[in-house]
Amino acid sequence: MKKPEELNITRHRGNITRSKREALNQHKGAVLWFTGLSGSGKSTLAHALEDKLYEMGCRTMVLDGDNVRHGLCGDLGFSDEDRKENIRRISEVANLFMEAGMIILTAFISPFLSDREKAKELIGEEDFFEIYCDCPLETCEDRDVKGLYKKAKQGEIKNFTGISSPYEPPVNPHLTLKSGARPLQECVDELISFLQAKEIIR
Repeated sequence: MKKPEELNITRHRGNITRSKREALNQHKGAVLWFTGLSGSGKSTLAHALEDKLYEMGCRTMVLDGDNVRHGLCGDLGFSDEDRKENIRRISEVANLFMEAGMIILTAFISPFLSDREKAKELIGEEDFFEIYCDCPLETCEDRDVKGLYKKAKQGEIKNFTGISSPYEPPVNPHLTLKSGARPLQECVDELISFLQAKEIIR
């Protein structure tokens, strides 16, 4: 694939900067990258946190794995290469929203360490916060209302993370939430405290 400069494509800079947008929003932009097994509570946590941030007057967007695959990534499957491309696209979109001064909450399994590292490099270490939803596989299976784990074990779903495809846990996440054991509201409160400590929100 050719680089933009090789195609005579030049980035255009507008007058409204990220800092101006953040001043208007009255909070900083950031990306909270929720990662964990299917059923670990990523989407539930992201949406519950968004509800709280909305009440506080923050501008947010949840990028959810299933939702994104209905549109932006609808052409991708679940091979290792497609998973990498899925995360690359999400990283680019999250970065654009962040530049608008918004707090982005991504809820993706994102099973590979290297892909999450690339997301951090793209977004920037100072703006990327990895949140690990640490939940035992057995609990994730018990929560599986769609029956995906059962289908994966029966061979009906290929490349299913935790069964026929690996999950590489974060080595040094910014925050680890025992989402299989702790109450939802308790996790949300910890996330709010985390954002305040990082001076993203007041």
